[in-house]
Amino acid sequence: MDVLTSWVGAINGVVWGPMMLVLILGVGLFLQIGLKLAPIFKIGAGFSLLWQGRQANEEDSQEGDISPFQSLMTAMSATVGTGNIAGVATAVFLGGPGALFWMWCTALVGMATKFSEAVLAVKYREVDEQGNHVGGPMYYIKNGLGAKWAWMGTAFAVFGMAAGFGIGNTVQSNSVAAVLESNFALPSWITGLILMVLTGAVLLGGIKRIGSVAGALVPLMAIGYLCAGLAVLIVNVEAIPAALGLIMQYAFTESAAEGGFAGAAVWAAIQFGVARGVFSNEAGLGSAPIAHAASQTTDPVRQGLIAMLGTFLDTIIICSITGLAIVTSGLWTSGESGAALTSAAFAQALPGVGNYLVAIALAVFAFTTILGWSLYGERCAEYLFGVKAIMPFRIVWILSVPVGALISMDFVWLLADTLNALMAIPNLVALALLSPVVFRLAREYFNSTAK
Repeated sequence: MDVLTSWVGAINGVVWGPMMLVLILGVGLFLQIGLKLAPIFKIGAGFSLLWQGRQANEEDSQEGDISPFQSLMTAMSATVGTGNIAGVATAVFLGGPGALFWMWCTALVGMATKFSEAVLAVKYREVDEQGNHVGGPMYYIKNGLGAKWAWMGTAFAVFGMAAGFGIGNTVQSNSVAAVLESNFALPSWITGLILMVLTGAVLLGGIKRIGSVAGALVPLMAIGYLCAGLAVLIVNVEAIPAALGLIMQYAFTESAAEGGFAGAAVWAAIQFGVARGVFSNEAGLGSAPIAHAASQTTDPVRQGLIAMLGTFLDTIIICSITGLAIVTSGLWTSGESGAALTSAAFAQALPGVGNYLVAIALAVFAFTTILGWSLYGERCAEYLFGVKAIMPFRIVWILSVPVGALISMDFVWLLADTLNALMAIPNLVALALLSPVVFRLAREYFNSTAK
């Protein structure tokens, strides 16, 4: 196992090295410029379409399986998770407060990436033998780039299906088990069984039930966490200006060692800010467009405008609340990391309740991530093996949940993180190659709506 861990670690160092960060930021910036910053300037239009998309109109309802609103909530159910609580804290612990600045930069270019992914997902989606609308990177690679690129779509599906069992399943159930045991003394095996039953009850109903549950849970959990985070910031309001100053200062200068913080170079702030940002909002990873492909819409650009809101809400709003809560508390130098650091920051501002609020939020976030990623893995399995693979995949997925609650996760985290990067590579290449299609569709849509 040590040899395997060392081997995967070496691959991880390469795939999450400078070239990957340049690829993520470079493709996102290229798309943002090519779209003339529309994903930033059209945020208001996106929210308007999201509100209208709570229920698809009669024409759109014939194309797709779930409403545009439910598509975004399904995508966000997978992205709003441990990355918003543990991932942000880890970025600050390893890269210093400056990591938050680079996380924000990742989100701003990531909005263009997410917009483009959703546009292509709807443009090149298919209808399977069961009448479901299926799409995502594997389909826009196959249908948009042609047969000579099909191997790249297959590679994405293989990496996506495997990564799902790590980052979208066992890692999440393990995080829930750990936080509930430490805060409520609930045995891990009980947590695993409860999660398995709840997951099974939702998944066996397919995409429509996932969309329905996500549409109810995601807004509720996000608003609840934001309220708790804002309460922390109100308590620490006097420290906010200094915290923002630290974030900007350490984004461009080396962080000195302080207390339990070992110090970090500017490169560390960039690396961990970008990597944790992508881990949280999944822009460029290629996962979210799988959910958006099922949207009841006749216009790819409309769904793109809704999809990009996922990155904005996930990183610019929710991750910022977590990051500012940590930095304003001063505990980023305490030596704590991950969910424990976020929990400590909330508990300091809200004694007696803060840590429990974080524990409950993490548990709900992780559960919805299991649901969202189940769809991603299922679609990858279907692409590789056909619709006959759907039910076996769901059963294996459900049975994997309690396993994750009980096993040591260090290697699984490493493997899943590596597979995530391997998913991103073919997706980012496809986005760059298909960018003329995205630019053309966006131009036609914005010209028509301007009249």
